[in-house]
Amino acid sequence: MKRKEFLGRLIGEVTNFLLQGNPLRLVVSLHQEEDGAHVSFFDDQIRSEEEIQKIYQALNPKQSRPELAEYYGMMAGHDMTWDARLKLIGWQIKHASVDNSDSGLRIDLWLGGDAFNPEHFTMGDTQQ
Repeated sequence: MKRKEFLGRLIGEVTNFLLQGNPLRLVVSLHQEEDGAHVSFFDDQIRSEEEIQKIYQALNPKQSRPELAEYYGMMAGHDMTWDARLKLIGWQIKHASVDNSDSGLRIDLWLGGDAFNPEHFTMGDTQQ
């Protein structure tokens, strides 16, 4: 899958998830580099600690399956629960952090090869 298609699907899936909360504000920020990318999502919906943990765990599965990333990417968009859809995203990314900002939820996703270190791009205190 080409990088543009992958990023488009990834951004679309997370945006669809966030739009379920009917936010008045939703911002997506993309920073690309040769060996990876950082995508941030911000909305105006404060989530409970329990909700944040569920989202975090779905986006950071214990078992990574990068060899199936394209397959999972093709599955995204089918009729599934939000938890299953976020897990499909989690299997395709390097790392995710989830927390409440001053005005709502913030989700940071890092993508890249084995040499790409998401810790170099962390913005503030986030769950690692």
